[in-house]
Amino acid sequence: MSIQIKRIYEPVQDSDGLRMLIDRIWPRGISKERAHLDDWMKSVTPSPELRKWFNHEPSKFARFQEAYQKELTEDEEKQRGVETIMKLSHTKTVTLLYAAKSPTCNHACVLLEFIKKQGERS
Repeated sequence: MSIQIKRIYEPVQDSDGLRMLIDRIWPRGISKERAHLDDWMKSVTPSPELRKWFNHEPSKFARFQEAYQKELTEDEEKQRGVETIMKLSHTKTVTLLYAAKSPTCNHACVLLEFIKKQGERS
């Protein structure tokens, strides 16, 4: 399984493989051409309520992580999205793209960790 995360503002590289945006809202300042997306996976993003509550505040990250993992576990649409990403990653590199400024305090980190744990269980 080959999955990585990257800010959408970083340059496109051949090593990105399949590029999937995992933000519910289109990133500011990025054109569709510049994004070079293969897919926009809104289904795996945190719920609007959770995203707004978290607001990228580091002090809320631990509680956000728990709540988002719960959503990923309980929401069927999110589960299907995770399964799609996992299946694709068995044959290609998948790069999950996010717009958040922090490289360590964002939903992409939580999603990547969740997917890796799912992969270990399979």
